Order: sequence, then C-alpha cells, then structure tokens
Amino acid sequence: MVQFLIRARRWRIGFYGALVLMLGISVWMLDRLSPPSLARAQRTSPLVLDRQERILRGFTVDAGFWRLPARPEDVDPLYLRMLLAYEDQRFDQHPGIDPLATARALGQWLRHGRVVSGASTLTMQAARLLEPHARDLSGKLGEMLRALQLEWHYSKDEILSLYLTLAPYGGNLEGIRAASLAWLGKEPRHLTAAEAALLVVLPQAPSRLRPDRAPERARAARDKVLVRMEQLGILSAQQVAEARQDAIPTQRQPLPALVPHLAERVRAARPQATLLHTFIDRDLQRTLETLARQHQSSLDAHGSIAILVVANATRQVLAYVGASDFFDPRRAGQIDMVQAIRSPGSTLKPLVYGLGFDDLLIHPDTLIDDVPTRFGDYSPSNFRNTYAGQVSVREALQQSLNIPAVAVLEQVGPARLAARLRDVGLPLHWSSAHPQPGLPLVLGGVGMSLAELTTLYAGIASGGQIMPLRLSPDQPTVPGRELLTPTACWYLQDILRGAPVPQNITPPGSAARPRFIAHKTGTSYGFRDAWTLGFDTDYTVGIWVGRPDGSPSPGHYGRNTAAPLLFRVFELLPEAKTAPPVPPENVLRVSNRAQLPERLRHFHNQQGAGQPAAAPPLALNFPVNGTTVELPEHEGRLADLPLIATGGMRPLHWLINGQPLPAEAWRREAFWSPDGSGLVRITVLDQTGQAASAAVWISRGGP
Repeated sequence: MVQFLIRARRWRIGFYGALVLMLGISVWMLDRLSPPSLARAQRTSPLVLDRQERILRGFTVDAGFWRLPARPEDVDPLYLRMLLAYEDQRFDQHPGIDPLATARALGQWLRHGRVVSGASTLTMQAARLLEPHARDLSGKLGEMLRALQLEWHYSKDEILSLYLTLAPYGGNLEGIRAASLAWLGKEPRHLTAAEAALLVVLPQAPSRLRPDRAPERARAARDKVLVRMEQLGILSAQQVAEARQDAIPTQRQPLPALVPHLAERVRAARPQATLLHTFIDRDLQRTLETLARQHQSSLDAHGSIAILVVANATRQVLAYVGASDFFDPRRAGQIDMVQAIRSPGSTLKPLVYGLGFDDLLIHPDTLIDDVPTRFGDYSPSNFRNTYAGQVSVREALQQSLNIPAVAVLEQVGPARLAARLRDVGLPLHWSSAHPQPGLPLVLGGVGMSLAELTTLYAGIASGGQIMPLRLSPDQPTVPGRELLTPTACWYLQDILRGAPVPQNITPPGSAARPRFIAHKTGTSYGFRDAWTLGFDTDYTVGIWVGRPDGSPSPGHYGRNTAAPLLFRVFELLPEAKTAPPVPPENVLRVSNRAQLPERLRHFHNQQGAGQPAAAPPLALNFPVNGTTVELPEHEGRLADLPLIATGGMRPLHWLINGQPLPAEAWRREAFWSPDGSGLVRITVLDQTGQAASAAVWISRGGP
C-alpha cells in the first residue's frame, strides 16, 4: 500500500511537472508567435530640432495626432512621483499585474455589483495604448497577458516611456510632451505641483476633462489628485493649498511651428527619420520671424522678406526665414525665398573688384572714371542717372557706382568670373535668352539665390574660402575652396565697413554702435528685388525683400528697405568675439595716392573698348544757392558746414569767398568752419575748368 501511494505521488508530481512544462512551452511559443508590438509607440511625430535639441517644428502622425517621444528623464521628477502614487503605487514591484489591486477590485465588484475601482497597472495601460481593444472581459484578459509580456521583455523605464509617449490628453494630443506643450506652453521638464496634477489626471478621461471645454471638471479632477498627494505625504498641506489656487489653462496653445521652409527641406531629405537635427538657434529664429512679420507692414500686401544668418567659422546656418509670413497666400508665404533664384542687383560688385585686386589691376585708392561710357553696344548708367566723375575704387564700391564696376569687369572677364564661381560651387543662373555671361551680370543680369549670395559673402568675410552652408549635422564638412586671396578680401572688408549706412542708422564704429559691419546693398532692375548682405568677423547676414511673384515694388531698394533690417538683425546677434583680421603681408597701405605704383594710380579702360565722353556737369549739391543755413553754436563756435559736389573731373578745388579751402582736393565732400554769420560765396572747380557756385547766408542757431 505504501509503495502504491509513493508511486501515485511520484506520478502526480511528474504529471504536474509535465503540465507546468507544457504550459511554459505554450506560453513561450505564444510569446514567440505573437510578441508585443511597439510599432505604434515608434510612429512618433517627426521633430525638427535646434542646435540645443529644442523643438522647432513637428509633424503629425496617424490621422493628425501629435505623438512626441518621451522618456522618464524628459519629465519633472515630481510628476513621476505623483503619477506612480496615483496610478500604480507598486509599479516597481509587480510583474505587470498587481495581485493586490486585482483582488481588491474583484472584491468590490462582487460586493457592489459594479466596478468601484480599477486594477489596471501602468504596464497594462501601456499594453492597451499599444494595441487598443474593446473594454470587455476578453479584452482585459488579453491586456493582462500583454502586460506580462512587456514586463518580460522590457525594463520598467522602457515601459514607463511607452506610457509617457502614448497616453491620451484630449483632442489629437498623445503623450506627456505634446500635452505639456499644448496645455502649458512648455516642455514637461519643470512642472509646478498644479501642472503635474493636471497632467496626471487628464489621461483618465481625456475628452471629459479637456481644460478648454470643461475647465471646472478639469479643476475638480486636478484638485482630487492634489488632495491624494497630501494624504500620501508627497505634498504638504501648504503646497496643496497653493497649487489649488493656480488657474486651469483654458486655451490650447499651438505646438512649435518655427522655420517652416527649412523644416520641410530637412524632412524631405530624410523622410524616415523622426529626429531631424539642425544648427538653428531657436531663440534667434523666433525673434527674426517676429521681426520679419513686423517689418512687412512697411511693404505692400504682396511683399515678403527672407533672412539668413550664418556663423562664419563653421558656415552653420543659425537662422533661416524663408518668408515673412508662411501662412499668408497674398505674400506667397510658402515659397522659400532663401532658395529662389532672383536677380542679385549689384551685390556681385565686391567680387568683381576682388578679382581686380588679385589681378593687380586696381587698388582701393586707384582713381577710376565714373562718366557716361559705351562698352561695345552696352551703355550702362548709374542708379539715379548721375555721374560722379573721377572717384577712387573705394568710393566707387561704397557708392555702388555702375560704370566703374562694368569697366573693371571688362578687364577681369565675365566668363572668367562665372567660371570661378562655378568652380567653388556657386554656379550662376542664366536666362535662356542670354545663356552666356556678359558685362550686365555685375548689375544683376544673372540669377542667384539668397543662400548663394550669403555663401559668397561669408567667404569674403573668411579670407576668400568658399564652403557650402551647413543646415544640419548630417551634412559633412567640406573643405573650403579659394575664390579670392586673403589680400583681396581684406581690401573688400575694409571698403565695405565704410559703406554709407541707411538714414537714421548710427554709423558703425561710433560709441553708440561700436560694432564694425561690412555691408553691400543691391537692387534689381525695376525694383523687383532689394538686397543687403553684411558681415562682421563672426557672422554673415543676408536679407532679401521683394515680391515672390517677381513684380516690381517701386520705391523699395536695398538701402532704404533691406539695409535697415540688416543692422537690426546684427543688434540681435552676440557681439563678435573674433578679432579683426590682421592685414596680410602683401597688403599695400598708403597715406596718399602718390605712394602707389604708377600703373595703380589710375584705372584705364581697355584700348578701344570704353570711350569716355565729356566729364559730367559739375554741380554744387549743398548748400543750395540763395538759401539760409542755420548752424548750431557751441561754446561760441559755429558748427562745420558740409560742402557736397557731384560730377566733374578730379581733382576738385573748393573756394570760400575766393580763398582756397585747405582740404583734400580729391574729396567730393568737404567741411568748412565759418568764423561768423553773414553772406558767403562757395565755389567748386574741377580739372576741366568747370565751376559751380552758391551764395548762402550763414546764421547762428541754437545749441
């Protein structure tokens, strides 16, 4: 009998052992055949990030839902403590199913005949969010099995990340980050107790508790969480009392939607990626987008603005405004004017002079004629159809005179200039009617984009090395290719720092504006495009203003429309930390023109090419004949009177009541210090014998 009992016991042990083994094998096979799918959690909104990995713009997924990835380290620790305390106090101990909570919920159901409290753990909720199902008995059993699988395969932090990414928060918001951005206007890294409590409770009934639709219900649910936190010792009574005084957000805020044009570009380049990194500075980008929208009020209803900011040392793009209002169809806001091909106006003039410096054709102090000139069958004129006569190359570039630039290009060679640009990755874009480079290219008879022009000017700011602009870390760093020598670039930097600034802008280098900014403006034919490109030692800024459809904007040109905006942008940039470049050894610095080699003292057009006409008429622009000029008086001395002449042929000579003025003869602007009030006669003479005079009264004004 005893032996029979022993054999029966062994048989039962073997049977149950085999049963457990078979059950284990079955569970293992089911797990292998139907593993938990994380596909829904992995389909998160693609995010375009700035240089500090802050969100610039996101894109929705799955029928328009915002679903942002989140990990425990992405949220405030207080929120996590409150979440676990309110939803799943034994999250760190249970295997996915909480036996105590299940037993309690079952007992309450049997006792009351209805559900009094739930037993869902955060793991079970994550399982349901991964695979939504009907809330019936079979669905709950499947949810429990999936929870066990999740605990078997993943760590607690990974499971918590699933919940933080997928939990519903009302409308099309999923996940703690989307909810925090939409309801609180910030990332969930730093939350108040009231904010954390609201985000804890919203997933329980996201439609019924939406703060924008049911603020009182949302407040009551939030306060219930706060009271529970006091009972559990997570918050003090004072903290709860203060948190309950906080207002409930009653309006949903838009999720970040900065740099829309660039965001579309980087997403198109990597359509499968969910995290798209850029070098954009989010704070600067937001400020410049606001600035562009404000500045567009000075334009007509169809005008737009594009802005590009580049770090010279790395060519990283720090700000990218493709249009002043992306959502305005009248302004064609969805057209990216950073990439659009437009006429560059006279913004290529510095390159023409730079090649002239490298060819030893000219020096900044070389004299060059600005007179009506015919170049074969091409007869360019200046912007205002006036001529300055004989000027230095420095003045010709600073004043953006057309005739000198065309004359230098004729000897540099338009085909050679185009080839040099092509070799460094900046090919010019030609009209099908004029496919070959010609002299008009220096005045805008060619196509370039704002991105290409900014690349060119960043190269000039960096000693002539041209490198592609870098939008994101995914782009490889490309070695620079030389377009100009450091010597030519130093001359250009020095000249463009002295370019006239727009009206009402304090000149660079003054106490009020110590920063030296080199800049060049440009206006395309028919006032279709207004440009300003500028740089200091650390940054290059490009500005385009115009109509995206290419129609004219009369009265809007580079200096009065784009240049003021450029100086405003530089005010928003950090002060340059890089010291101004030291002049290269072969820079020729002279105190007067006589120190130049003979061949560099005066630029001559090619033999038989440019036929200069008679010198343009000499005119005395200021002061005006017959007027009274009131000069302020300070400490018994009258302020200096500016004298301005145009036209004529240098050298110029100034006379005051027949007496020569001791000033540099080649300057067209001079200053005279009156010794008192009264009538004076001012005369200017040029080398051809032309004279212009004005009789004016000088009177004393206030201080």
